[in-house]
Amino acid sequence: MTLATSAVLGEERTSRRILLFSLALNLFFVGATGALVARHYVAERAVTAAPLDRSVAARIERLAATLPGADADVLRAEYRVNSATVDASREVYRKAQDDVRATLRGEPFQPEAMRAAMSQTRGARQAFDQLLQDVIASAAAKMSAAGRNKLADWPPGQRSAGEANR
Repeated sequence: MTLATSAVLGEERTSRRILLFSLALNLFFVGATGALVARHYVAERAVTAAPLDRSVAARIERLAATLPGADADVLRAEYRVNSATVDASREVYRKAQDDVRATLRGEPFQPEAMRAAMSQTRGARQAFDQLLQDVIASAAAKMSAAGRNKLADWPPGQRSAGEANR
């Protein structure tokens, strides 16, 4: 074999290797693109969670769901007795929030009116919180120790006081 023949065979082998490498790289890109497209069109769409019901009744129900049966009934009954007052207080709080928004949108902007609206909102929130906390405290007074312990662990998944000190 001559030097010229050897050089031609070397170039041919190099060309084959480059061709195989190029083919493998192209197959990789085609496969990756195909997988992304298939995942996009075939995979199940992500289910968006329904908006959380933020009403007082729904919050009481979520709290009651974590309690033992009899204690949950006590909490629900206590809320039913006071629901009109608590819900009215929440509406006063919502209206105060709307007043803050209206003040922010007002032209010309009046900082003193904003401060007054925010003060009213703060007072309405405190009144609402106090009524809601009174409902829970009244219900807790009628609950078992197990029910009160569940209330102390609210929200679920929180560490209890004993675990926090460790």
